[in-house]
Amino acid sequence: MKLLLIRHGDPDYIRDSLTEKGRREARLLADRLAGLDIKACYVSPLGRAKDTAAYTLQEIKRRGKEILPVECDWLREFAPVIDRPDAPGQKRIAWDWLPQDWLAEERFLDCRKWYEPETMAKGKVREEYEWVTGSFDRLLADHGYRRDGRFYRAERANNDTILLFAHFGVTCVLLGHLLNMSPMALWHGFCAPPTSVTTVITEERRKGIAYFRVNGFGDISHLYVKAEPPAFAARFCECYDNEGERRD
Repeated sequence: MKLLLIRHGDPDYIRDSLTEKGRREARLLADRLAGLDIKACYVSPLGRAKDTAAYTLQEIKRRGKEILPVECDWLREFAPVIDRPDAPGQKRIAWDWLPQDWLAEERFLDCRKWYEPETMAKGKVREEYEWVTGSFDRLLADHGYRRDGRFYRAERANNDTILLFAHFGVTCVLLGHLLNMSPMALWHGFCAPPTSVTTVITEERRKGIAYFRVNGFGDISHLYVKAEPPAFAARFCECYDNEGERRD
């Protein structure tokens, strides 16, 4: 089975939609995805993800096939907020830390302990994480793959392609769960630009035992082939003094 985890296009966060650039990106993404043999499509309830998915679904329909998307609350952006050490008195998303702060806590690198530090516990990060990953495992079971400890039982092995239109933060949660990694390392070590595609494919080296392997992360080749530059929305400044690039 192939999972295509897709980040929404360049966002207009105020309107929870897409910028004009985001719409161009979504159209180019649709050209890329519509030619695939898609089995199912799951979508975040947030507008920027639904708007991105709409272009692909419309293009698939134009080519003679209709796929009805399933909206999943747990695919929304990873929601917990915390008291981040560098922002006293302010509530911030749980997964955006400064490197000198999160790397000072050894548990953040442990896939079983990263949600234990006090600030994460107060923000109920573990509860949200378990809801998201539990919901994800139920979806995978519906498609034939049942989690058993740290791997999956291929009860109905298949070559289906599944689309999930979501957000960077929750995508890293899902990948961390599949790969038995702390999502902190993914949130801070990887960058998924708007409309990027992350491909995860099962490998069944012994019958009935499957593991998911990342075949490509944050791919935006559909933008490059049309000379559309990637949006900067995923990144922070390359150098602190760079003009026009965000620091926080």
